[in-house]
Amino acid sequence: MLAPVRLVLVGPPGSGKGTQGLVIAERLGVPYVSTGDVLRAEVAAGTGLGRRVSALLDRGDLVPDDLMVTVVAAALDHHGPAARRGYVLDGFPRTLAQALMVERAGSPLAPPDLAVLITLPDRVVHDRLRRRAEEGRTDDADPAVIDRRLEVYRDESEPLLDHYLARDALVTVDGDQPPPAVTEAILAALAARPRAG
Repeated sequence: MLAPVRLVLVGPPGSGKGTQGLVIAERLGVPYVSTGDVLRAEVAAGTGLGRRVSALLDRGDLVPDDLMVTVVAAALDHHGPAARRGYVLDGFPRTLAQALMVERAGSPLAPPDLAVLITLPDRVVHDRLRRRAEEGRTDDADPAVIDRRLEVYRDESEPLLDHYLARDALVTVDGDQPPPAVTEAILAALAARPRAG
């Protein structure tokens, strides 16, 4: 059994971050927080935040960085003492600005120890998101929105990878394989790395 760790999952939409996040968090014994799930719950509940988020999701845009830090910190707070043992975050930090906010002294979140980049070809992203749309994820239905989300991912998220690479805190895993193989690749990468106390 691996010791608890603070882990973030990075990858394009449809790369399997949610599937892997749940499994890895259970294996590590730490809370799992999907920013997508948290934000969709706000949309479904019709809260003020949900209405703001809905307009952004419909355009394929990102939620502002400071708002995301607040949302994620609150979501981890709901897990109580378990969150002090570590976490697995899916979809956050998503931008370099978010990562720097988390690493700043006084942030409500402890910085991650490791980022896992789950790679996936664009054609597979489109295929997976079309299938997800059939399951009711309306933000995944429009090919133009998928293209916009990929563009936003590259423009806003990929600089984050350089940041984690510079910190020697990045591992890359091929997401275009069966989910159990992706899980084992992530766990193997974690097991191979020394961890801070």
